[in-house]
Amino acid sequence: MKTSVIIPVYNHQDAIVHVVEALKPFGLPCYLVNDGSSPQCSAVLKRIAEQEKDWINLYERDRNGGKGAAVIDGLQLAIAGGFSHAIQIDADGQHRLSDIGRFLAASEQDPDKLILGKPHFDATVPKNRLYGRQLTNLWIWINTLSFAIADGMCGFRCYPLVAVDKLLKSVQLGQRMDFDIEVAVRLYWQGVDIVNIDTEVQYPLDGISHFQMLQDNLLISKKHAQLFFGMLWRLPRLLLRLWR
Repeated sequence: MKTSVIIPVYNHQDAIVHVVEALKPFGLPCYLVNDGSSPQCSAVLKRIAEQEKDWINLYERDRNGGKGAAVIDGLQLAIAGGFSHAIQIDADGQHRLSDIGRFLAASEQDPDKLILGKPHFDATVPKNRLYGRQLTNLWIWINTLSFAIADGMCGFRCYPLVAVDKLLKSVQLGQRMDFDIEVAVRLYWQGVDIVNIDTEVQYPLDGISHFQMLQDNLLISKKHAQLFFGMLWRLPRLLLRLWR
């Protein structure tokens, strides 16, 4: 295995400093993807990249394209760099990075599987986000005819890049907050099995969330509908997978 880390960043200039510091002991190459951040955040990212140039690569997007667009750029960079796997984490400090070792161990044991974080939230989680997440996971179970994906929205995960490369060449994935959901479902449709790992989540370190309640919920609802119709013509194959 040759694993890198991908961090999409949009205006988390305070939290990203702590995230990078917590990530450093693992010795993993990292792609910071600046998704059109403010001049202040961009300056922080450039300083980090210069100070940690032996293991951090900074990729600058021309404009903000959304979380999905930034992660896809990071995945393509990792694939082009010859990596076999990529760990995705968020830039706001919500993930417990001490669990990276567990994600790596799970991926080493099952290198062809998608390793997904199954979040356990503390009291900082907004209740409307929590209930919306439960509804999203219900739709994911419908659209996969399976409980294999315990949580499709957690941004802490480890991808097998051979499977991701195949997927990226076959379909255009959601560019914003719908990305995490769609990539997990489509990888499952593609035949990739799932490993779920319990991990604690705290919302968020710097108090900044880019989730837009109305706009992103509408976007995610549209994505669920699209995936539902995609599931229908895959129905026989998905049912056979349940019974194998």
